[in-house]
Amino acid sequence: MIELKNVSKVYPNGTVALDKVNLRIQDGEFVFVVGASGAGKSTLMKLLLREETPTEGDIFVDEYDLGKMTDKKIPFYRRQLGMVFQDFRLFPNKTVFENVAFAMRVVGEPTKNIRRRVPTILNTVNLQDKVKSYPRELSGGEQQRVALARALVNNPRMIIADEPTGNIDPKMSLEIMNLLVKIHNLGKTVIVVTHEKGLVDYFKQRVVTIQDGHLVDDKIGGMFNNAQI
Repeated sequence: MIELKNVSKVYPNGTVALDKVNLRIQDGEFVFVVGASGAGKSTLMKLLLREETPTEGDIFVDEYDLGKMTDKKIPFYRRQLGMVFQDFRLFPNKTVFENVAFAMRVVGEPTKNIRRRVPTILNTVNLQDKVKSYPRELSGGEQQRVALARALVNNPRMIIADEPTGNIDPKMSLEIMNLLVKIHNLGKTVIVVTHEKGLVDYFKQRVVTIQDGHLVDDKIGGMFNNAQI
């Protein structure tokens, strides 16, 4: 589903964010991406979201060649992605229902579909009793669950979560991660960028480690996964 071939990213100021990275993620995998601040994790996510393009190398996601993708195709490509951010990025003046429904409205879904789909997704993330609440009335964990519902509502094939537990307490962190595993078990590809070693160790999924722009480790259950380093 996802393949990076000798991908490098050099910014205009000369910073080498990624250097000849090779990575393959199969459809339906759950992958943690770990590394210190500045290692290149955020750049990798921006490349997958097509917010940036590689300086060298190729990135393929299904039938899309991200390096050669035209601007016109980017919105269609992003419809198969669900993005969860550390800072939630909710609309403060919209209810929980409206925040999730917004993701469907922007892709032109009919109102009847929105009314049917949004409650189902909110039930999936255990927020069925918060439909009319506003973000300011929710805990950090609840806000992150709204963000997760919004990422799921258009039924994307892939979920990318960038430090999804960075602004919530340990108990809520475990809850969010359990929800991501639940989503993965529904057949979704899930990529989680995190620095929380405890969660990574607990869930025992594939772990890709980036250091100074290089992919330096790739393990599943403690075994190397034939990473090209």
